[in-house]
Amino acid sequence: MERELPEKHEQFLRLFTANESAIRAYVRCLVPTRDDASDIMQEMSLVLWSKFQELEEPDGFRNWALAVARYESLAWRRDKARDRLVLAADVLGMIAVESAEQARQLSEQRDALEVCLEKLPLAKRSLVLVAYEPDVCIQEVAKQSGRTVAAFYQWLHRMRMRLRECARRTLEAEALS
Repeated sequence: MERELPEKHEQFLRLFTANESAIRAYVRCLVPTRDDASDIMQEMSLVLWSKFQELEEPDGFRNWALAVARYESLAWRRDKARDRLVLAADVLGMIAVESAEQARQLSEQRDALEVCLEKLPLAKRSLVLVAYEPDVCIQEVAKQSGRTVAAFYQWLHRMRMRLRECARRTLEAEALS
């Protein structure tokens, strides 16, 4: 019996080291980081050793070890899903400040765009607004404008660039005043 344990241990080590890189690569595909894979490999090697006497055929070690790795990875994922990831109060504060700043900037940009749209002649403004309505058919809008589809897209691009430049100037002027 005493002699049997070192032989089993040696057999396990030979099989494990021969297959470790394949098992690790498999585990690495199942979890997000190398550290997670290392944690799973540690736990899995303990399970493999404790259940090694149940392995009937040493030739099936790799498949058996991959199955154990899969179950250990699933258990790891289950345990991680239970963890509550809570952001620190200072991080939440930073996110809130950043979000408020972005909302303010977007509101200012929208207001500047409205001002610039109002500066366009009514016919051009109407065409621009119609082109951005939901479920609009650009071919029909192009036909309505008296242009080909390609020419309408070029015109619409020029209008967007004109509106963007106007909005930029409006925002700069507001910043200076």
